Parts: sequence; structure tokens; C-alpha cells
Amino acid sequence: QANYAASKAGIIGLTMTWAKEFARKGVPVRVNAIAPGYVLTDILKTVPEDLLKQFAGLTMLKRLGQPEEIAKAAVFLCSDDASYITGQTINVNGGMRL
Repeated sequence: QANYAASKAGIIGLTMTWAKEFARKGVPVRVNAIAPGYVLTDILKTVPEDLLKQFAGLTMLKRLGQPEEIAKAAVFLCSDDASYITGQTINVNGGMRL
């Protein structure tokens, strides 16, 4: 899907560009993005069970993600534990891209 690929690439590029620009200007802001995999949200409730199993099979962990797992990644990136992370896109996808 060209529209999805283009928008995702745009977000990744914007994340890196904003991180560089803010750092260059001395603005103390970290800029990161989260790229989630298949997550069990309301949008997937209409997807047939056999297709959900196929999606899960695409991941190294052989399951779909939970919304709370994406939220925890966001909380981490906002915390002091991630104070040396900027300009990154964090994949939270069960190893789907490995």
C-alpha cells in the first residue's frame, strides 16, 4: 500500500528532522516515534479470526500486541529512563520485522 508506506516514511523522516532541528537550536526536547505492529484494538474486531491468526504468525512472538504494550513504550519514551534517546522510531511489533 503506497499510501501507508509513504505516510510511515514521512513520520520517520519528520521524527529524525525534528530531533536534529530542536537539538541544533538548543531546544531541550526529545523527539521519537512508535511504530506498532498488529495490536488488538477495536479496529481489529471486524477482522476474521483466521486472518488475525495469520497476522500473529507474522511475528516472532506468535501473537498480536495489546494496547497496554504500546502505551508502556510511550511512557518509557517520556520518562527519564529514555533521556538519551532522540530521533528514533521504536518498533513495538512482536518482532514482525526481524
